[in-house]
Amino acid sequence: MVEISASMVMKLRKMSGQGMMDCKNALAEADGDIERAIEILRKKGLATLVRRAERETSEGLVVSKRGEDGEVAAMATLCCETDFVARSGDFVAGADALADYALCCKADEGGENILDTSVEGKKFSSIVAEIASKTGEKIEVGDYAKYKLDSPGLISTYIHFNGKVGTMVEIETSDERVASADALKQTAADIAMHITATKPLALDKGGVSADIIEKEKAIFAEQVKNKPANIIDKIVEGKMKKFFAENCLVEQRFVKDDSKTVAEVFAEAARQAGGEAKIKRFVRFEVG
Repeated sequence: MVEISASMVMKLRKMSGQGMMDCKNALAEADGDIERAIEILRKKGLATLVRRAERETSEGLVVSKRGEDGEVAAMATLCCETDFVARSGDFVAGADALADYALCCKADEGGENILDTSVEGKKFSSIVAEIASKTGEKIEVGDYAKYKLDSPGLISTYIHFNGKVGTMVEIETSDERVASADALKQTAADIAMHITATKPLALDKGGVSADIIEKEKAIFAEQVKNKPANIIDKIVEGKMKKFFAENCLVEQRFVKDDSKTVAEVFAEAARQAGGEAKIKRFVRFEVG
């Protein structure tokens, strides 16, 4: 049996980031073979994921990254069980890596696709297993989306200071000159922040699902069921108008100036930029 020296343990600890005893035990099991020991530690991380498969991952971080040309941007969430782990160095480093992997992922959505993505020969699933091994918690990729511009425009992102909620919004413009205007860039950033704060259900009325609309109508009708039958429809119609104004992005009152709607603020910014622009789509991710 190979004698496991302190220097071997320290070397493995430096390479893997695992605890001293975990490294010593892995080296003993691998008869001193560093590469085999690393594989053992990774398997340990996978085993941790399996054991804790049913645990809730209600904590974590939202991350985003933009391509150098600004034509592509991605946002994703890395989730864990406790806020303590979410603030740990190993988890934060994993979240930073997730941003790189999200940008490289071939798929435009679906967190499971990031797990199979490789950067410099290493899959993100291996990083997840390593973090799980180090922290003893279930670690998983949650939400993920990537936007790619296919016409003149820009992508703006905002992540709240606590790292637990963020938004990515894509803007379509009449030409590149408008897209590069400072006024429009600032307004796009403000709208991303607005979305993070207000949680709109959809961009406009057309984006609200029929199920939600029918559910809200039924609730409002129940609230006024004792009113005369000939005015119930009008009351429900008025309540639905307010519902859309509160939950559809373009109809919402802008958080930085509630005298205007988001649509009005954006139209004004586009005019200042000397052209036309519209909000094409957005995603809002939140953990915790």
